[in-house]
Amino acid sequence: MMKSVPVRIDDIQVPMKFKGLLDPAKAAALAEDILANGQKTPIQVRRDEKAKRYVLVSGLHRLEALRSLGEATVDALIVAARKF
Repeated sequence: MMKSVPVRIDDIQVPMKFKGLLDPAKAAALAEDILANGQKTPIQVRRDEKAKRYVLVSGLHRLEALRSLGEATVDALIVAARKF
């Protein structure tokens, strides 16, 4: 079983494939839920060793909800995913 680790939000790059997919109302609702219950499901990121950062694989709304709350880190699973 994979274990989530805290990753700095500022170290996560959101790929172009996610641009335009963010629903601000959904992110706001998730932010409220996270305030009440904590982050239940980690996002998924892959390492970009060349750029020394992480790249978002899934969890755009959770990432943006935590960013809107002023959080510095997000619970993430580091996965091996192919580049798009």
